[in-house]
Amino acid sequence: AEYYHRKLGKIVRDHCGMARNEQGLKQAIGEIAELREQFWADVFVPGQSEDCNVALESAGRAADFFELGELMCLDALEREESCGAHFREEHQTEEGEALRNDAAYAHVAAWEYAGEGNQPIRTVEPLEFEYVRAD
Repeated sequence: AEYYHRKLGKIVRDHCGMARNEQGLKQAIGEIAELREQFWADVFVPGQSEDCNVALESAGRAADFFELGELMCLDALEREESCGAHFREEHQTEEGEALRNDAAYAHVAAWEYAGEGNQPIRTVEPLEFEYVRAD
């Protein structure tokens, strides 16, 4: 499980870090799907069922991180702007500064698990600014 956890971490770090772009995010989503398939085909968990099985706990955490890594990449791909500490390379000013798009992205998004093999459901709730202007 440690091999898969490290490999997943490298994919996310390389393609969904502070600077990211559409091509890299799409590549990461594909690589995560392939790695998850390999994980479920090859994972081996030694130990006995009646014991506290550290290897089983580790494999379970790795499995959870596949979903989390994929959701991080999907969310980053969906947000076509540079904002805060997250820089989309396609969305920058001529001077290389972050280019926000508050008209399209002044909202909070949450993702809902839709079952194995199904696209997660994205729910959006607009932000309401009472004391600070959004522009």
